[in-house]
Amino acid sequence: MGEFDVVTVEDIRLMQSLAQRVTAVRPELVNSDATFGELAWIWGKGHACDGGTWPRRLWLSGGELVAWGWAYLPHEVRRSDGSVRQVTSAYLGYQVHPEQAELVDEVIDWYDRVAAGLERTVLPSMSDGFALKRWEAHGYQADPAANGDMGSWTQLNERDLTDLAQPALPDGFRFGHAADAGPEAAVRAHVDAWAPSTYTAEGYEGVRRMAAYRSDLHVLVEAPDGTMAASTIMWLDEANKTAEFEPVGTHPDYRRLGIGSAMLLHGMRLARDAGAMHMTVACYGAPGLPAARGLYYGVGFRPFTRDIPLIKPAG
Repeated sequence: MGEFDVVTVEDIRLMQSLAQRVTAVRPELVNSDATFGELAWIWGKGHACDGGTWPRRLWLSGGELVAWGWAYLPHEVRRSDGSVRQVTSAYLGYQVHPEQAELVDEVIDWYDRVAAGLERTVLPSMSDGFALKRWEAHGYQADPAANGDMGSWTQLNERDLTDLAQPALPDGFRFGHAADAGPEAAVRAHVDAWAPSTYTAEGYEGVRRMAAYRSDLHVLVEAPDGTMAASTIMWLDEANKTAEFEPVGTHPDYRRLGIGSAMLLHGMRLARDAGAMHMTVACYGAPGLPAARGLYYGVGFRPFTRDIPLIKPAG
């Protein structure tokens, strides 16, 4: 196993299996980019353009994955508006099974080797006291900007799927599925909601390749004029009977009409029908960025845990 082997679709399945096993015993320890759904979404949408800059390392015990590290190295980001951004720092997604917690030191050492000379960031869970101490011992400190009132830290929200209100769309709007709308509409719905976006038709093909992807759990809301006003994908973890929204987005021309709330309620009903008893969704947690948080609280979600952005200077 080389230091710079890149993440494959087979690796994602192993990582998702670890996410399921950690969720079953210590769900608060699942890192923000290591959830069952987030792994599928990140790899699916980005592997075609960025996969060559994604080295990974896997740790196995008894034939099972017990820890992994996935480094995001410097690369060029091309957006739907034609703009280009150069990413010059490194970021790490990782997960360690709580019964093998001591492996976090090996993960850190590997990250420091593959990202040597770069500014390095990572997002361990606030609940993982052991890992936070180990990151500090290796020279990583809380990032003041990322942890601030307008920072990029994220919180995971949860709710059970009992007592779901009836979704109500404005007159003329209707729910649909990606399989019915087609690839072009599914991609456009996301790009319009997140513009400028890096999402492409090739990225959507990657998402559809994921074993956990289900077109019946990929919901779109169509406006009266045919515009896709909102969309979301739900990732069902059948082992834990839980599902995750990722991503969730509404076209800027159709916000504050109740469409997002209706889509979430409709989605949760679909997830419940598919066997889920529990739902999660992540969003920015900073006080100065309340919009998404308010949307999720409005349909019954409450905060569960959050990440702690850490940084280590280049050198």
